[in-house]
Amino acid sequence: MQINNLKIDGISAGHVQGIAVDADRKYVYYSFTTAFIKTDINGNIVGSVTGLVGHLGCIAYNKEDGRVYGSLEYKRDAIGNGILARLGSDAASSDGFYVAVFDVDRIDRKDMDAERDGVMSAVHLDEVLADYSAEGHKYGCSGIDGITFAPLAGQKGGKRYLYVAYGIYGDISRNDNDHQIILRYDISEWKRFARPLKQNDMHHTGPAAPDDKYFVYTGNTRYGIQNLEYDEYSNCIYAAVYQGKKEHFPNYAMFAIDMSVASETAPIRGTDESGKMLMLAEFGTEHRKTGIYGSDFKYGATGMASLGEGYFLFSEDFSENGKWGTVLNTYRFDGTEFEKSIEK
Repeated sequence: MQINNLKIDGISAGHVQGIAVDADRKYVYYSFTTAFIKTDINGNIVGSVTGLVGHLGCIAYNKEDGRVYGSLEYKRDAIGNGILARLGSDAASSDGFYVAVFDVDRIDRKDMDAERDGVMSAVHLDEVLADYSAEGHKYGCSGIDGITFAPLAGQKGGKRYLYVAYGIYGDISRNDNDHQIILRYDISEWKRFARPLKQNDMHHTGPAAPDDKYFVYTGNTRYGIQNLEYDEYSNCIYAAVYQGKKEHFPNYAMFAIDMSVASETAPIRGTDESGKMLMLAEFGTEHRKTGIYGSDFKYGATGMASLGEGYFLFSEDFSENGKWGTVLNTYRFDGTEFEKSIEK
């Protein structure tokens, strides 16, 4: 399935943060910061979920249960305060970092309420709250954003797990924030954690710890991984970021994590700790001074979805008259770069 020039616009909830595709049933899902939108492949809105006062980020479709999972954060930093100011709200009662679970089969009309209409539940991630709340924000943790389903590192195929990436503050004056951090969860028993989210009295129910915590050395970014997407064809997780500013790094916009290589324990640069490292694939261009591989491909940070066989769907976001939109187009990775596909 290929999609080209699929446009959705006039959205007042915030800019597009992520996309997901159900290729079998031909639905496309969008996160627009404080709203979740479901369309058909022609861009007709089937339904939407509103009423969120937190930051809904990257989203991922899970074939196993037919639901869409998204990163959802509530915090009182520049991002969180900006959202509340724009909404004219003070509803969020505390800091909290969640995986939102959308029962997309029940989303069948516009402006369904995230709290009252029974279409969204949430699972809290204690590990993220602990790192975010630590003095100075441990590792530069600013919350979460990127999310995807993928097998264990070192394997191809088999059971898929939920991977959730930290947001990382881009502070150029510190050197403990040059890794991306990704948590892995087995969600097979998450029904015991998932519950509706009351934003003025938020629960903190969820797993006490992730099944694994990984580090990926990429160098500096602004707010860490915006979008994660596993591609079975290449057996890589693609990570799109807002480019960093530290001059001794290449400051790429996209990286590929090689999931054919098992994690290895190594020092976490800028700290006196060690952690499990995931390896970057030889994707894009190697920066010789650091050995970091990556690409300056400009799309992905506001949404990407693997379509298989080397094809990807990318969001090309825009704003007009104070509202937001995106155009979705299919690209093919030819082993060197992403090229727009015009095949029908």
